[in-house]
Amino acid sequence: MKINKLLIITILAFGSIFGASAQSTTSPYSKFGYGFLNDNASSAQRAMGGVGYAMNSGRQINAMNPASYAAIDSLTFLFDMGLNYNTIWSSENGVKSKDYSGGIDYITLQFPVTKYMGVSAGMIPFSSVGYSFGDEIVHGSNSREGIGGINQLYVGVGANLYKNLYLGANVSYLFGTIINDAYAYTDHGSTSLFERVMQIRDWRVQFGAQYSIDFGSKNRGTIGVVYSPGKALLGKTWGTYYDISVENAKPDTVGETKLKNKYSLASSLGVGLNWEWNKKLMAEVDFTYEPWKDAKSAPIINENTGDVVFENAQFDNRWKVAAGLQYTPKVRGSYLQRITYRIGGFYNHDYVLVNGNNLRDYGISAGFGLPAPKSKTMINIGFEWRRREAHPATLIKEDYFNISLGINFNEMWFWRNKIR
Repeated sequence: MKINKLLIITILAFGSIFGASAQSTTSPYSKFGYGFLNDNASSAQRAMGGVGYAMNSGRQINAMNPASYAAIDSLTFLFDMGLNYNTIWSSENGVKSKDYSGGIDYITLQFPVTKYMGVSAGMIPFSSVGYSFGDEIVHGSNSREGIGGINQLYVGVGANLYKNLYLGANVSYLFGTIINDAYAYTDHGSTSLFERVMQIRDWRVQFGAQYSIDFGSKNRGTIGVVYSPGKALLGKTWGTYYDISVENAKPDTVGETKLKNKYSLASSLGVGLNWEWNKKLMAEVDFTYEPWKDAKSAPIINENTGDVVFENAQFDNRWKVAAGLQYTPKVRGSYLQRITYRIGGFYNHDYVLVNGNNLRDYGISAGFGLPAPKSKTMINIGFEWRRREAHPATLIKEDYFNISLGINFNEMWFWRNKIR
């Protein structure tokens, strides 16, 4: 078995720095709930609007539906790593600002176990938090800062059980810390900090199925379904008060509670329809629904006074529609003919409620899949424009321009040369 040493070095290097360089977010809206949610889309899928529930290419890792893992070739090893860079323009009451964010998005790998079964593993963000803003108050000013998120380390298996029927499951370990800080500065020079910390350590499962039907020799239709049951969260959260203006002052923990039976995640259902023509053109439409109104979120209470220190989050049901196209002129043609072209769009009715206003975002995307010379490895470049704002009151309007880069290594690790 021939092993690509460069690939091994890349996996180890980026795996070791993932925790320190994971994807960052810059938006006041990420302050609410668990932050912005991630749909497990790769760089190639993001260029198609974030579709993937019914996609089962043997050359791309599709963590959106574990049933797709069984489509991998029995001689192939896949490794996919994604990075992104965001430019954000925001506007509130005529005041405009500009910011940047980015980093490593995900790391995934996939390999076959048998001719009819594939396994995948990796690290993907479940949610992300990042913001910094402030304003004037009576006799002073305040500022709010937040950082962190929830990561998911997953392992999954997919199997081709009967003809064109594929079933699969992911098991994810959720872990991460979300920190929300509120500073109060008075005109007299004193500074106070109220800090809320949420620490999550939990498990989650996802089930997937795909079924394909061939129409003649050139057309194939696939329906995909994924489901994650809702569950109570495990971990703990607490609030702490700091009097920063007093030297050597000790922090005061004003409330601490376990997450179990007080905080929960909503279930998630996704359905996709995919159509492929002559291994050149592929189109897909996806729908996602998550009943977040049923999820729990409790406030933090001061154990001494009984006062509410941090309010509980308010949730709305989330739904999302996404559609995308992919076109490759000629799979075995010249280099220019082997370039893959992608385009897509989405509309997301988010789970976050901000003072009774629902958060919504929508966008369009496009990208290219560039084949590496003399290799099956693909370099995926994507561009995305996204607008995020609340409704009915707009509150803060945000425009994003995202550049994503995905490197999808495709190695024949299980090929054995015969000596004649």
